[in-house]
Amino acid sequence: MRHLLSLSQLDPGQLAFLVRRSADLAAGHDRERKPLTGKTVGIYFRRSSTRTRTSFTVGAQKLGAQTVVFGPQDLQVATGETLEDTGRVLSSYLEALVVRTNDVQSEMEALARQDKMAVINAMSAEEHPTQAVADLSTMLEARGTLDGVHLLYLGEGNNSLSALAFAFALTPHSRLTAVTPENYGLPEPVLSRARDIGRDNGSIIEQHHDVNDLPKNVDVVYATRWQTMGTSKPDPDWRTKFLPYTVDSRIMERVSKSYGTIFLHDLPAVRGDDVTDEVLDGPQSRAWRQAQHKMYGAMSVLEWCLSET
Repeated sequence: MRHLLSLSQLDPGQLAFLVRRSADLAAGHDRERKPLTGKTVGIYFRRSSTRTRTSFTVGAQKLGAQTVVFGPQDLQVATGETLEDTGRVLSSYLEALVVRTNDVQSEMEALARQDKMAVINAMSAEEHPTQAVADLSTMLEARGTLDGVHLLYLGEGNNSLSALAFAFALTPHSRLTAVTPENYGLPEPVLSRARDIGRDNGSIIEQHHDVNDLPKNVDVVYATRWQTMGTSKPDPDWRTKFLPYTVDSRIMERVSKSYGTIFLHDLPAVRGDDVTDEVLDGPQSRAWRQAQHKMYGAMSVLEWCLSET
């Protein structure tokens, strides 16, 4: 039994295994295997979700597991039971608990303070690790290799970017360039930690705020929704600061290689804000295939967390 709370807890080999396994499942390999037969997976989402909740629920069932779905008011934590006690009780019934919260990651750490049930981070305020597994799997499928991959990220330094920063730091000889509005970048502790990990793997994690200074010939352009989970920002003028970071055809032309550059978006997209229709629905977009990879990434993570080897 293993937890997956943050990609920063993995080593390069473990992440590479999860990504390769996800890509293999996406390619149709081993789809008849049911390694989780006889196991039960809990799906506990305290916030809304379309892709991640469906991916884990369907993915677990495809692997042979039964699923139990909990809403935000279904468990007794809503009436005051501690998360530690809840985790201890649920571990008597479940082999894994997939958790989404828009609150601090320490909530998942509390649920993980038992030694029988795997706890999987399906998004916290700090990080969205399983999204990055799906992202890398999509890139691997599109490119055939992750060696030397360069991703340009435009938008807010949110939990998806935190996961990407750790994922690229763990992927040898890769490069991530994040370009964000001033005061909306990655938190310094996350950026520093990712750079430290990347230094050991020959990877480069960089961040700046000048949208007029974009790298050329990147392999991937990545955007996310500017309002993570629809959460409003305290600055009433925030949208004006973000508009120059909209990924449109002009930006794609400026940064793309002559052949092979793809566009990714973790969805949901706010069309006209974080990305234009012509890019999201255009020939370079792999966003819809990326959404499919979320299920294969979820299956890979579930297999790995519940593996007996």
